[in-house]
Amino acid sequence: MDHIIHAGDIGKPEILDALRALAPLTAVRGNNDRARWARAVPERAELTIARVAIHVLHNLAELDIDPAGRYNVVIAGHSHKPLIKERDGVLYVNPGSAGPRRFTLPIAVGELKISGAKVRARIKELA
Repeated sequence: MDHIIHAGDIGKPEILDALRALAPLTAVRGNNDRARWARAVPERAELTIARVAIHVLHNLAELDIDPAGRYNVVIAGHSHKPLIKERDGVLYVNPGSAGPRRFTLPIAVGELKISGAKVRARIKELA
């Protein structure tokens, strides 16, 4: 992978260190990230990879902007329920949770394949 995006509920700072050792990292704070270390993690992030503009926040219900025309992708993770949905030209992705199983949801990650201004998403369940 060329870049890792974490949509919150990190758990502990060592997770961020381990992810940074693999690839450049963009991370946002989740509602379960309440310890002192988490204060340094932003609630939202913006990045551009190739020509794809990405907005990252933890809880999609807190999206208070219209991303259409501004972002190609919105990534959120609060529900931990994997999802890929396109609406008004914006790709919405919830990668799920790669950590311990949450409820009865699959353990999963999301993957964005970016080429120029084109982006495709997929969910990959982990064993």
